[in-house]
Amino acid sequence: MATTRLLGVVICALAVLATGCASPKAPAYSPDYAALDQLKAAKPSTIAVVKVQPTDPNAPVNRISLRGTRLDSPSGTFAKYLEDAIVRDLKEVSAYDAKSRTRLDARILENDVSVGNISTGTGVMTVEIEVTREGVQRLKKTYKANISFESSFAGMVAIPAGQTAYPTLVRALLGKVYADPQFAAAIGS
Repeated sequence: MATTRLLGVVICALAVLATGCASPKAPAYSPDYAALDQLKAAKPSTIAVVKVQPTDPNAPVNRISLRGTRLDSPSGTFAKYLEDAIVRDLKEVSAYDAKSRTRLDARILENDVSVGNISTGTGVMTVEIEVTREGVQRLKKTYKANISFESSFAGMVAIPAGQTAYPTLVRALLGKVYADPQFAAAIGS
């Protein structure tokens, strides 16, 4: 009986250690189809997406901490996560072409999710977008998105809430970009 209990305790301890050491990953991006409708309405020409900056995994915008627990990007960095999201959206509206002469460059300036409040979490993302066509700048503009979401004082609720909120933050930012008439003019045929 004592051996069975000891074995149970050891198995539970190993399970906690195995799961406790892994950093949570942000969920995969999924498009906001209302925002994609706005993007499609711009009648975009084909667009190539340049590597979103900064690519350094140690850059502050590529490191998000949720109450001391590091949130990882399934793409390796949050810059690559944003790049993958933009490419996916452009493919959805048949506007992506890696060889296009219209290029979209992006640099993340601010990227954070906070679950420090007792009942509400927040997210902020600021990105500089530049669109060039055949080497001529058509747009250079900074976009900012803020979100808030239900959280908790309890870390076991707050950390997963912050983790789940990340794709919502990216969708909010891209929704602002796609809804901007200046962006629509810059990517238009």
